[in-house]
Order: sequence, then C-alpha cells, then structure tokens
Amino acid sequence: MSRLLHRADAPPVPVREMTVTSADGSRVHVELHGPEDAPAVVLAHGWTCNTHFWAAQIRDLAADHRVVVYDQRGHGRSPDAGPGGYSTQALADDLEAVLRATLAPGRKAVLAGHSMGGMALMAAAGRDTVREHGAAVLLCSTGSARLTAESLVLPLRAGGLRTRMTAAVLGARAPLGPVTAVSRAVLKYATMGRGSAPERVDTCARIVHACPRKARVAWGHVLAELDLEADVRELGLPTAVIAGTEDRLTPPVHARAIEAALPHSLGLTELTGMGHMTPVEAPEVVTAKLRELVDLYVTVDGAAEAVSKEEVA
Repeated sequence: MSRLLHRADAPPVPVREMTVTSADGSRVHVELHGPEDAPAVVLAHGWTCNTHFWAAQIRDLAADHRVVVYDQRGHGRSPDAGPGGYSTQALADDLEAVLRATLAPGRKAVLAGHSMGGMALMAAAGRDTVREHGAAVLLCSTGSARLTAESLVLPLRAGGLRTRMTAAVLGARAPLGPVTAVSRAVLKYATMGRGSAPERVDTCARIVHACPRKARVAWGHVLAELDLEADVRELGLPTAVIAGTEDRLTPPVHARAIEAALPHSLGLTELTGMGHMTPVEAPEVVTAKLRELVDLYVTVDGAAEAVSKEEVA
C-alpha cells in the first residue's frame, strides 16, 4: 500500500468504484462519492495527476452531492491506452464513456476540468453525450492552443527557441524519481504560486511523481500540438473559467482567450498569487464555484432561478 494511503490527508474513500470501457476498448477507472440521488458533479483531472487531485473538493461536496471522478487513461488506476492511443479525441471518448456509465439518461451534472481535464471538456464540446448530461461547465487553469508558445516555465524570451525547448520539456522521457526537497522546489516553481502552502506543494508533488512515465510523455506530446480553438466555440453550456495569475504552464492569456470565445460565458475569475494547480492551491474558491453552478443549473429551484435571470437579461 502506498505511502499516500497512510497519511491523515489521504483521499476520501469512494462509495463505489467501477471500470468503464472507452470507444477504443481502453479501460478507465471511475470513483463515485456521496449520495446517489444528490445533484451531480463530474471532475476531470489534468496531465500527470489522478483522482486524488480532487480530494479537497470531494471531501466538501460529497456530503450533499454525487461526485464522479476518474483517472485519465494511463494515469492513476486507469491502465495504458488501448488502440486509440493518446489524443484529444481519446480525451473526449473517455469523458463520454464516464458520463454514460455514471449518469442515467437525461440526468444533468456540472462538468469540471483542470488543465488537461478542461481540454477533455473542450474536445467533447460538440458531442451529444456532453449536451445530454452537461448542465454547466467549470474550466480551471487550462488552454485551448499554443501551449508551448505561451508557456512561461522556461525563463526565456518568447519565440521559436522557447517554444521548441518547452515542447522538449513536455515530452521529456527522463524519470521524475522520488519526491525530494529539490524536486518539490522545481514543481512549485513550474506549477504553483510563490505563496502556496508547503503541504499543498507536497500533495501535488506526490501526485505528479506517481504518474507513469509512458503516459506522461505521450500526453506531453499531445499537449505540445494542442489546437482546440474551434471546439471552444462549440461549448454552448454555461461556462465559468478560473485561472491563477502566477500560472506558468497555462498563463492567464489562455483563460482570457477561452472566455472571450465561449458562446455562454459566466465570466473569468483570476486568482491573485495562485499558480497552475488551482483546485489544490485555492480549494475553497474552486469548491464554492462548483456549488454555485450546481445551485444555478442542476437543482430544480436553482434551474428555475437561472432561467428567470436569463429572461430578465
């Protein structure tokens, strides 16, 4: 049993676990928390993370929500990819498989994605399953294109050299090794704000270092070539966006571009001093936004209130 499971801050225990099969036969590990008949929230984690990334949101929301979390293919307890490999289409296929397996026909949920999880939501924006089950969307610390060109991880002047070197970093095959003081410092610099609490840095380091190298490298190549700009314009669900002002991986320029392209934007929240790992760095803010979206777009009373507000507008 891993060191993570012995800690006092170990992730919550799901009420149910299941494996779903994606379009290409890939198996996806899914966890369900909270009452089955409560308002539903589906959470998709980012590159090099796993379901444990959402522990703070699960602990808070599972008391009165049905919380669905899953491991992206190749991450956590989801095994290596099937014939479809690693692609934005695979992200969308896996999300669809999870929605079909965990939500009854017509049941609505708030769909939230961090980083690559947000890309999964954008990639699946035009799909019938997302339209059927999505009530509203929350995109945290993500981008739709030009990730290597806009990244600020490498302290170089913008241009071709920085873009090529950033792509090389994303696809680097070197093992991450054990979590050490040095590796924690590197991860904090690259992915978190300067003021992030040490215990939150440690949480992220343990999660990221647990990611299998093959999946990390394969998904890194996908991110380097990412282009979902057209898909953002297909995301017709009410969508809120959150970004950290100190995010070096997906700087706020990405969030601003996404927010401007959304057909039904609920606005952009920029979190001062936060980096890329906003659900861990600012869990209270992210959880509060999820609750707000559920209240407005999932519960019966909230849905009526939201329609009334739109009619007045």
